[in-house]
Amino acid sequence: MDAVRVALLREVLAGTPWPGEARRFAGTLRRAVVPAGGGLLLVGTEQYEPWHLAAHLVDEAAWSGRPELAPTLVRHRVPPDGPPHLSVGLGRLEAARRGHTLLVVAPQRPGGGLLERVHDARRAGATVLSLDGGDPDLGALAHDALSVPAEDCVLDLDTVQHLVGAAAGENALPARRGGGTGRPRLRDRLARLADQLTAPPPSGW
Repeated sequence: MDAVRVALLREVLAGTPWPGEARRFAGTLRRAVVPAGGGLLLVGTEQYEPWHLAAHLVDEAAWSGRPELAPTLVRHRVPPDGPPHLSVGLGRLEAARRGHTLLVVAPQRPGGGLLERVHDARRAGATVLSLDGGDPDLGALAHDALSVPAEDCVLDLDTVQHLVGAAAGENALPARRGGGTGRPRLRDRLARLADQLTAPPPSGW
């Protein structure tokens, strides 16, 4: 979803809590994923892989100058002879420690095996974040969660992922010369929007 569509989506959702909640959660993600940390691990459920969010975060990492936002996609099933960035299995979660951030995307209830691995990663010091359908067990493990219950009639978790992905790189532009970290100038914001609209689509996903 490009910047124009995201802007239109935010306009449609104005008056609901979702744009603000997505920005809040994206802010938590930015603070958790620090340059000197262990990196961002992104994992879905056995039935659902968060491909689109992975691609959005790779884009935002490049556009915002925050390479640490680019995730490692952790997969339940790794096909043979796949490219390295698509060949990371669940065993990667066992190495998660303090400094790592684990983002779990689970539209439905995650399996017990995944919950156990997430629990172990949290006990080892990793920061756990969750985009989910309201599962209480996953919510209890997460340091921060954004839940979209299945009965919500406004939007679904895929749409929320678009909002979070688009917001992940916001407020992450370099400070202007002369000091300060205030709001980027209009020219800077327009330049970034132009880059988003003209950049080629992500490849390899």
